[in-house]
This record gives sequence, structure tokens and C-alpha cells, in this order.
Amino acid sequence: MGLLYDDAVIIRQSEKEDEPSVITVNCPDKTGLGCDLCHIILFFGLTVVGTGICIYGWKMVLHSVLGGRQTEHKMGLLKKRLMGACPSFWLACGMSSYLAELQPSKPPDVFLLKFCCNDRSGLLHDVTEVLCELELTIKTVKVSTTPDGKVMDLFYITDTRELMHTKRRKEDVYDHLKAVLGDDNSSCEIELAGPDISASSQEPSFLSDAIIEDMFNIEMLEKHQDNSIAFKRPSITFDNLLSPSHTLIQIVCQDHKGLLYDIMRTLKDYNIQISYVRFTTKEKTECELDLFIMQADGKKIADPGKQNSLRCRLEMELSCPVRVALISRIPDTELVVANPVESSGKGRPLVFYDITLALKMLNKAIVSLHFTAEIRRHVIDDREWEVYRVLLDEGDGNSVSTKEIEETIWKMLMSWG
Repeated sequence: MGLLYDDAVIIRQSEKEDEPSVITVNCPDKTGLGCDLCHIILFFGLTVVGTGICIYGWKMVLHSVLGGRQTEHKMGLLKKRLMGACPSFWLACGMSSYLAELQPSKPPDVFLLKFCCNDRSGLLHDVTEVLCELELTIKTVKVSTTPDGKVMDLFYITDTRELMHTKRRKEDVYDHLKAVLGDDNSSCEIELAGPDISASSQEPSFLSDAIIEDMFNIEMLEKHQDNSIAFKRPSITFDNLLSPSHTLIQIVCQDHKGLLYDIMRTLKDYNIQISYVRFTTKEKTECELDLFIMQADGKKIADPGKQNSLRCRLEMELSCPVRVALISRIPDTELVVANPVESSGKGRPLVFYDITLALKMLNKAIVSLHFTAEIRRHVIDDREWEVYRVLLDEGDGNSVSTKEIEETIWKMLMSWG
């Protein structure tokens, strides 16, 4: 007997718009599975408002409650991606096949998307939204505007569906982009990026010591954070007495978009197995979590040094999951946003989408907003970061302060109303 792969993920859609939907995942467990599932959920723009994970021998059941009713097409794609994250298509009694999991995965092909058209307010966000809906992951972007009102965008992308080599997939992307560009004179091309081009697109640009100190030094962040956007320091306790085989971590923290992903990502980086999670929200702004965990060798985390190391990392990730700074480049302003990269190489989903949406909203009050933008990766203090840099030309008569820009970016990234 076995477990059908199609039954690995069951989605129960809510009947009302304001009610949550429920996802149940039944599959063999593996270290980091919770992180992989949360990454997919975050990529689809969904918010987890409650969850529970239980493991009974070989069976893991994950209940994720998502806000808002989604289209059948979107939920069908979500189910497909979640099933793809499960370690095995079939589970036979007493045995499972992990051979595919043990094989090193081939890195996805990188494609170069180039388009040129007349610039307009909110264009970059509209294009980013289309790419996200088409399940295209933006690896690097170079955006520039010209004095004559033209925009030239270079997107280095990967295709989650792995179909970009086909004519039909390219034409589908062209059609969606043409619809949002709304410009008869626009041009659009997609080509496989050669190894030289792919490598050069990932070469890090220069980050000054001042930027690194302001954005990546926790003490400096706490010193300069404004009260209106500051995170509350989480409460994190360890208990090795309650369970005979697991360490219990209890977390009380401020809620934000991607909270569960940030916790799961940290535990995955520490190679920690999660056996049970209870996640509840309290008064809409505070979350409480109970996590029963163990090390990869099946033992508790009894070493005080290891506990303190994990506690410090969790405090940092939950106190400041992303970094935001505005730097004066007279007469312009540079927006810098950074997020940590998983040990597996995955970046945080939809960061560029949120940045462009926030700038589109602010553009209502900015007289003239043209900018260049880029996404690169940097290694800082032995950690890899994905860094987004946007140069804002705010024009004369700008009525939006740098403080308001920073607060709007923060609230969009963290989903704070």
C-alpha cells in the first residue's frame, strides 16, 4: 500500500472572502521541509495566520491557514508547487525513496528579458507583478530611464515551470507584458543568458563601509531605528524538561509578513529537525509559537552555547528580518533594501514586488520619480545577502520626506497596515 502523490497536498478553499483556507500536507519529513513550504506560500503572496505540524512515524501533517480567497488557477499552481517540495511522490509501507533528494539538483537556466518602452508611473511594479504571476523569479534586474522618457529594463529571470525554452511559453510572457506595457512602440525579447552574462549579472556592486555599518550592525540598527517602525525584541526560551526527546522553544514576538518563514529558514540553516509547531496570533500584532525540535542526530539541544547561538540568531531574524536604508546622493536619494539568503541559495520572495508597489503608491505625491535599480548578492560577515538598490530622482517640489518613504517601504515589506 502507499500514499498517492496527488493526496500529498489537500487544499480546502474558504467559502467566504474573509475566511481563511486550509492546506494539509501529508508526506515524508525532511530537515528544512517547513522552510521550503513556507517559502512557496510566501512566493504566492499568501499570509499564514496559524499552523500546526505533527509527525507520526513517517507521516507529517501540516495545517497552514491562509488569508483571503484565491482563484482556482492560483490554488492549483500552489498545490503543484507544494507537491514538488514533498520528498517523495509515493510512500510505500515501511520504505520511501529519497534517491532524487540525494542527487545534486541542476541550477535552473537563467534567461535575459529585455524590453524598451515609454516610461510611465508605476510601470516597473506592473511588470514585476506580471512576472510574479507567471512564476518567473527575478534574479537580477537593471532598470534605467532616459531623459527622453524611455525605459530600458533588463531582467535576469528563472522559470519555475521550466518551460522558457519553448516558443509557447515565451509568447505567453510577451502577451502578458504587451498588455501591461500598453505601448505599440514597445519591444520585448527573451533569450538564454550565456554563462559569461549570467556570471557578470551576479557580480556584486560596491557597498561602502558606512552602508554596511548602518544596515548590518545590529547595535547601530537599534540605536537609529525610529519608534514608528521599530521591531519589538522577541522573547525566546528553551525547555529541555517538558519532553523526553525534544527541546521546546517558546517564542513570543511581533507579527510580520513571512514570520513563520523566517523562523523555519533559521532552523533549516542550523540543520534542525522540527517535530511539532503550534503557531497562533494574539491581538493581530503578537504571535506565540511552541516548537518541539531536535538536532540532525536526533538529540536535544542541551549545550548552552548552541542554545545561545540559536537564540541570538532568532532574535536577530525576528527583530530585523529585512534591512532598509535611505542614503543621500545629492541631488538624488538611494534606497537600499537587504534580506538574508538561505543556505540553499534561495532569496526572500516578493521583496522587489513590495518595493515597487510601495514606490508606485508614493508616486502619487512625488512630482517626478525616475530611477535606476539593481539586485545583487553580497557576502557580509560570512552571510550572503540579497541587496536591492534603487536610485530615486524625486524631482523639484517633492512633498514626500525620506522618513515617509522609509516607513512606506517598511510597512509594505512587513504587511503592516
